[in-house]
Amino acid sequence: MRRMFVALIALALLGMPEARAVQPDEIMADPAKEARARELSRELRCMVCQNQSIDDSDAPLARDLRLLVRERIAAGDSNSQVLDFLVARYGEFVLLKPRFERQTLLLWLLAPVLLGGGGLALWLQIRRRSRSGADIPMPPLTPDEKSRLAALMSDDATSR
Repeated sequence: MRRMFVALIALALLGMPEARAVQPDEIMADPAKEARARELSRELRCMVCQNQSIDDSDAPLARDLRLLVRERIAAGDSNSQVLDFLVARYGEFVLLKPRFERQTLLLWLLAPVLLGGGGLALWLQIRRRSRSGADIPMPPLTPDEKSRLAALMSDDATSR
């Protein structure tokens, strides 16, 4: 009975629509245009929250941006024209995934270059250590160390 209850709760939670900040008065009458507006809203950063899309944010500026996107779509702009308009107005920062351009080249390539450089440095360090460790012979054990080792070995053998 309990499993069935848990399964019903899980199904109910899975069937629930995602919570979005879009208000009913913002929704466009044409479902195709509304779907485009939602798609674009998920690609745009809320300038207040900064790590949320404007589709998820309740900030007043996010609402203004959602309305602006819908106005541009209603005016007949394509998705790229809407994004270009917002980038021209707010800069590349408005995009959650910046475009791969000359200005953002460092942003896109810095992480892979640092990761590759770190891997190379680690590989060189390991290689250097393995070479230097093989060249240095271990000094022979002193008589005191030999007797301590023998005692430890005999204790280990008797404990088994």
